[in-house]
Amino acid sequence: METINGAKVFSATKAREREHLGENITAWLRANPHLRIVDKIVTQSSDREFHCLTITFFYSE
Repeated sequence: METINGAKVFSATKAREREHLGENITAWLRANPHLRIVDKIVTQSSDREFHCLTITFFYSE
């Protein structure tokens, strides 16, 4: 089993934020090539007005 050293959470509620979520994740991954992604969780939640998308990465250094 690989050791997890940290987690990075990306979250977006507004449509425009969700559109750019992939770009933000890609930029973070490129800026941190020394990290190895061990696991990820994608969570979606919503209420009457907002739809929240959260992507959590667990990594080891």
